[in-house]
Formats: sequence, structure tokens, C-alpha cells
Amino acid sequence: MNEHHHVPVLLEEALQALQVKDDGVYVDATYGRGGHAQKILEKIGERGRLLVFDRDPRACEDARRRFGADARVTIQPGPFSLLGRTIGKLGLTGKIDGMLFDLGVSSPQLDDPGRGFSFRAEGPLDMRMDPTTGESAADWLNRAEENEIVRVLRDYGEERFARRIARAILRERSIEPVTTTRRLAEIVARAVPVREKSKDPATRSFQAIRLQVNRELEELTAALPQTVPALAPGARLAVISFHSLEDRLVKHFMRAEAKGRELPPGLPVRHDQFRARLKIIGKAIRAGAAETQRNPRARSAVLRVAERTEEAATHA
Repeated sequence: MNEHHHVPVLLEEALQALQVKDDGVYVDATYGRGGHAQKILEKIGERGRLLVFDRDPRACEDARRRFGADARVTIQPGPFSLLGRTIGKLGLTGKIDGMLFDLGVSSPQLDDPGRGFSFRAEGPLDMRMDPTTGESAADWLNRAEENEIVRVLRDYGEERFARRIARAILRERSIEPVTTTRRLAEIVARAVPVREKSKDPATRSFQAIRLQVNRELEELTAALPQTVPALAPGARLAVISFHSLEDRLVKHFMRAEAKGRELPPGLPVRHDQFRARLKIIGKAIRAGAAETQRNPRARSAVLRVAERTEEAATHA
């Protein structure tokens, strides 16, 4: 894949979930290379509006090149944890008709060896979605203590050999700093005593370190509560996850918002002050056989959809 060829996952399912209307106001919280954004723009009319976010400067450059002249489009560089503040500044709080998150790393990020996301090609060990800020994977990996590396590999990568890998990294970096993707992949491969079928031994470690470097779970945890006040009554929130930890956060958030806040009996508050703010729409959606055959990266994708309840929006 090249810089412009990115195949959006669950595209039709996401658009159907959003119920895009001609004059609607929509948010693509993870622009990537604009696959979902393009289809939303094709469905809205002149009175419609689309706000796109991305923390990757290259993605924002792509958005400006493709849609910068479109008066319907507002491009917001930066992480989606700024979503609520940005929507508020634009005067759109409570007026968004649909919001989409397509979490994780994009194909152009994975396929560019210079970004350091993939263990399949030699490149600098960077992994930052925004290379202009924060600490690279190499910087973190060469300063972190053993227990911190173990925690990240175990908690974010669900890696059962986290301790063995961490010790191998510390041993190797004492000889020479670990600064390239292939060297890290080789260290991990030597440390892992067993092989999973059809999975490179470095997969879990690279995934975990990427989540750590970009604070992806923290970003998602911060962004999800900001979505509900932004949505109009009856508006949809659609989230595509590729990692079990991300999907778990989304699932628990939606369930909690659909259940409403539980209070001990006897408190002097009205029930409608703590009513459910979201309604879950259907079951989790996964890519079908035809899509996973065309695009193997769709295999782990999970789409969850919820709708802003009209009663809760009225009382908000």
C-alpha cells in the first residue's frame, strides 16, 4: 500500500450505523487517510458539515490536500481527547448527528518503515503517531526499568513472556541501545520460547509498546465521556476497535451509559437526573469473510454502536 491507498475497515457498516443525513453534522475522530470521511461527504449535502481529527501531521496534510477547499470540512490537528473542547469552541455541543472512531494504527503508518510501527521492515524505532511530540519507542525502551517494560508488555500486549522479553531488552541495551525495528524484533524472537501459529513473536510486544508510546488507552478513556454531551438527541456513536483492551473500554463505557448511574435508595435526587444517556444499537459487528479475505487487517475489527437517548438529551 502507498501513502494514498488505505482500505477503510467496516466502511459500509459504519456508514449504515451513523445513518448519515443530507444536512447532518458529523465527526470523524480518526481521519487516517479519509476513507470514512470521503464516504460521509458523499452522503451529506451543501448544508452538511464534517469535523475531522487526527494527531498525525501527515494525515492532516492529506486532509487539507483533499478536502481543504471544501467549506463543509473542518480539520482539527491533534488527539481526539480534545474533541469536547473543540466542538464547544465551534458551538456544536449537543448538535453532532454522528461520530465515528476508527481506532489504532492506519495502513500508511504501518507500511512506512520510517515510522517504526512494523517489525517486518527495518526502520527507526519510533512508533509515535505524532512524530513531533513526546517520547519515541526507542527513547522509552532504552530508559524504562524492567518492571515498567514487563507491565506494558503484559497489560497492553497480553504477552505471557513479558519478563523474559524485558530482561532480554535490558541485557541487549546494556551492550548497545535498541534503536531499530528489526533489532527489537530479533531480541523478542530470541526471548520467546514458543511460537504461535501464523503470528510473529514480536506482534504482541510491538503492539504493547505502540499503545504505551501514544497513550492510546488513556486517550480513549479521556475521549469517550466527551462524546455524549456532543451528540444531538437520536445521534449515533460508532467505534471500530482492533485491540481487545480498546474494545473492552468501549463496551464498558457504552453499557454504563446505557444503564444509567446507580444510586443508593433514599438520596434526595430525581431519577431523571441520572437516567441512561445512551442506547446500545444491536450487537458488536465484525467484518465478514469477503472483507477479511480482501483486507486481512479487518480480522480483528469490532464495531460497536450506541445512540444518544432523546430523554437524557432533553434533561442534560
